[in-house]
Amino acid sequence: MPRRLPACLWALLSAAVAAGQTPSDLGRIDFRTSGSASAQEHFLRGALLLHSFEYEDAADEFRQAQKQEPGFAMAYWGEAMTYNHPLWMDRDADAARQALGRLAPSREARRARAPTERERLYLDAVEELYADGQKADRDRAYAESMGRLAEAFPADLDAKSFYALALLGTCEGVRDIPTYIKAAAIVEEVFAKNPEHPGASHYLIHAYDDPVHAPLGMRAARVYARIAPAATHALHMPSHIFLASGMWDEVVASNEASWKASLDRAERQKLGPDAHSYHALSWLAYGYLQQGRYREARHALALAEEDTAKSGSARARTHLVTMRAAYLVETGRWKGEAAKIRISSDDLSSKNLDLFVLGVAALENGDRGEAQRIRERMSAAGSDSGGGHSHGGAAVPSGWAGTDEVLRRLLDAKLLFATGERNQAIALAKEAAAAADGMSYEFGPPDIVKPPHELAGEMLLAAGRPADARTEFEASLRGAPGRAQSLLGLARAAAAAGDREPSARAYARLRENWKRADEDVAGLSEARRASPAGS
Repeated sequence: MPRRLPACLWALLSAAVAAGQTPSDLGRIDFRTSGSASAQEHFLRGALLLHSFEYEDAADEFRQAQKQEPGFAMAYWGEAMTYNHPLWMDRDADAARQALGRLAPSREARRARAPTERERLYLDAVEELYADGQKADRDRAYAESMGRLAEAFPADLDAKSFYALALLGTCEGVRDIPTYIKAAAIVEEVFAKNPEHPGASHYLIHAYDDPVHAPLGMRAARVYARIAPAATHALHMPSHIFLASGMWDEVVASNEASWKASLDRAERQKLGPDAHSYHALSWLAYGYLQQGRYREARHALALAEEDTAKSGSARARTHLVTMRAAYLVETGRWKGEAAKIRISSDDLSSKNLDLFVLGVAALENGDRGEAQRIRERMSAAGSDSGGGHSHGGAAVPSGWAGTDEVLRRLLDAKLLFATGERNQAIALAKEAAAAADGMSYEFGPPDIVKPPHELAGEMLLAAGRPADARTEFEASLRGAPGRAQSLLGLARAAAAAGDREPSARAYARLRENWKRADEDVAGLSEARRASPAGS
């Protein structure tokens, strides 16, 4: 629920709004416009929500600003901006054009309604974003326009922040590190000048969202939820840095708060189940799994089942597929009730992910024939979507080996291993791992639900090659720090190779992960029995 401001602060709030800035439960910005005081109040809240990707609520605020002042050009700019979701590779150009069309029928007429040069440049930029042409071209043109605006008005921290976000959007789902670092440098300046700016902390988290750069994003991750506690997405976003750092307690706390906030918002606004943050719920379940809290992960999965039954939407079904897959892979409970859930998904990657998990379940239950039939259905499912985790946008190709292709190869490797072709199976798993290494890093729980290096390590360990297995588990942990099954594999491989100290360190990290684990978690007793490092 939003924080309540003490009565004595309302006078300060009104004065701040009149000056173009507002302290709130969504952060603080200084986004001055030519709008009237009543329209500006809604505009500022809309802009704060926009910085936190609360697009629907932001659009409502911008429409309220339009009602207060029908000729307020920036209110129509703001609504149009809510229909572009740059990091989700998604936009609704028609809705944005309709919003702009309510201001005036042509680009020139709309520009004439903006009373200042700065506001005219904002309108120029959004017009570039929604002009005719391919989305990638429009994204680049928009970023160039925002760059000119930020250069012309260097004191405008919102222009800088939106420029940084626009740069991230030009990557079209591929993690182009130089562009991400360029964007980070821009919002680092904003963050230094206004540590309560929600866009600065938000976009820094996105820019640093991988295991290598995550330490640079820790400052922003530590403050963003406190800056904007009324934004469901702001409560979730710090977990991007925490997950990339293997900080499972923080991952869980962030997503528990975000999931609850989404439920509260849906109840408050009388919205349906699709207003719930399935994204936060899926990250929450994955965090529980890494902590060994399998019962709570199963409860989260049940919540997703319940909402999917009520909603039936493709979005709900896709998240249910992902959550069920992670649950089965992490727990190894292939004969439990979760394995019997049947889900249909319109998304090709989700279909193949579900088939992969069902194929592994068949193998684990001793039915190689069924596993082979499922593998053939994966081949028939269609061409690669390329995979790619997103909040709701389309998937993006990542070289020759998209997520679907890697999953197919992993199931092939499992089939070969089950028939005794161990060397071939290991070679294929390592090939899949090399392909996955060449894909752009995707934030969050792994799209390739069984990391290929982890599977290769397990096969090597079972084949009596612990030193080689250790190498694979270490590679897995570089991409997924603190991942429980990779830690367990590393501890076992190092111990089997006679490397006592690294084994003890891995077991110690696993014990930390599992300090709240269910007592029946496989490997828990083993980790507890292991000697501490250096003893």
